[in-house]
Amino acid sequence: MKFAMILSLAASALVLPQGGQAKPVGITMAQARAIALHAAPGRVEKAEREREGGGLRYSFDIRQGQRIHEIGVDVATGKIVENKFEPLNARD
Repeated sequence: MKFAMILSLAASALVLPQGGQAKPVGITMAQARAIALHAAPGRVEKAEREREGGGLRYSFDIRQGQRIHEIGVDVATGKIVENKFEPLNARD
């Protein structure tokens, strides 16, 4: 039993970086915002983190003149997972 416990502790120590603090996984809202604005320049009117399609994403409603461009950025990878226009009257 002691041997198994030592192995378990050693294995979990390998997962954590020096200092015992786990590194955050994924990107921040600010990083996702920069990605979204690069894809769709304009003014961010709404920003939120949401669970959709089995994963977490940052969702941005970006005003471009008389239309809203919705950009979804995957929290884990930083890739754009949604890129569409929505009617102004469809916003909640």
